[in-house]
Amino acid sequence: MARDNIYAAIDVGTTKVCTIVAQVDSLGEVQVLGVGKAPSSGLSKGVVVNIDDTMESVRESVDKAERISGVPVRSAFVGIAGKHLSSLNNRGVVAIAREDRLVHPRDVKRALESAYSVDHSISTEVLHVIPRGYVLDGQKGIKDPVGMHGFRLDVECHIVLGASTAIQNLVKAVQGLGVNIRGLVAEPLASAEAVLTDDERDMGVILVDMGGGTTGIAVYNEGTIWHTASLPVGGGHFTNDVAVGMRVNSAVAEEMKMRYGRADVAGVDSQEQIDVHDSQTGRRSVSRKELCEIIKERAIELFRLVDTDVKKACPNFTPAAGLVLTGGMANLPGLDTIAREALRLPVRVGKPMGVAGLAETIDNPAYSASLGLLLWGINQNEGQNWTARALQIPAQLPQKVGTMVKNLFSW
Repeated sequence: MARDNIYAAIDVGTTKVCTIVAQVDSLGEVQVLGVGKAPSSGLSKGVVVNIDDTMESVRESVDKAERISGVPVRSAFVGIAGKHLSSLNNRGVVAIAREDRLVHPRDVKRALESAYSVDHSISTEVLHVIPRGYVLDGQKGIKDPVGMHGFRLDVECHIVLGASTAIQNLVKAVQGLGVNIRGLVAEPLASAEAVLTDDERDMGVILVDMGGGTTGIAVYNEGTIWHTASLPVGGGHFTNDVAVGMRVNSAVAEEMKMRYGRADVAGVDSQEQIDVHDSQTGRRSVSRKELCEIIKERAIELFRLVDTDVKKACPNFTPAAGLVLTGGMANLPGLDTIAREALRLPVRVGKPMGVAGLAETIDNPAYSASLGLLLWGINQNEGQNWTARALQIPAQLPQKVGTMVKNLFSW
């Protein structure tokens, strides 16, 4: 089996680690060969807090994927999440000084270098620089200016930043197992790669990826990314609320949430009781409607946080395509209904698209980020136009701006 068409992705989440191995066949289709899933330890809200525990979780996930696929995982695209993620949009401007006024690749490089030269904290590193579009002598909507004529070239870029320590700890946990990191990808962008359609990106859409410890946000409009963020609230907070409200331990609360929980309470019988057994309070019956009310309140609060974040970053933005809900928590019944009521937008639950093989295993919103990491890497390696894709910057190798940009292009 040729190694050059084999890809792997490792999604290191707060509650689970998922490794996926896939192959691109002769027709360009992505065939999933193996999926390895393991409980996650050593992370809090998407950030590594214990490297040894994280390494063991990643090792277990990788070993399972290798056994199923029969392919050793030597390198992988790795997802990164956490509230430390932030983003900004910046513009670079350069003059075309040659007599023929013809735009060369080096002019685009200079424009990107200008856009990338933004002030940010020494404690942060750049994860992505994504060209959103070019303007040549005032003409907007240009996707690739190379070969065109003009006097002034502008480029609009979306830049994603992450905390240096969070990045370095994740890199250490994965590379410590002998797995080379081909690229670090912000998980909201990865999930968007797997669940959003081109029409949704063009019309304007909000992606909400709800995981165990964090909720990722990606806003797209006019076919490109406008905003990336990560909120420190996830499925674990729903579980904690249930544990406190119903006076049970976390394990029982998680089971109650998964078996009986709903985000909407309409249709839940107020007389229905649930038998629970807790080591401290013993066996007793509790109201299912009360359980669902607790979950509903947390869901409303979360979607208000999403609304606040998007309005602050993208004022006057109207997502004509509505909101796409994905991630493991998207499986919670009624969550899309609450999102629709809270945000007054059309809402759909997004499942991964664009892959084949092991369909019964991966046909679930919980695998959106994992599969998105694969698609992100494949799209970059299979000849996608560089002007429309993220420019990967190796976060574990901080360099000066000029050197970094120079290394991005080998013309």
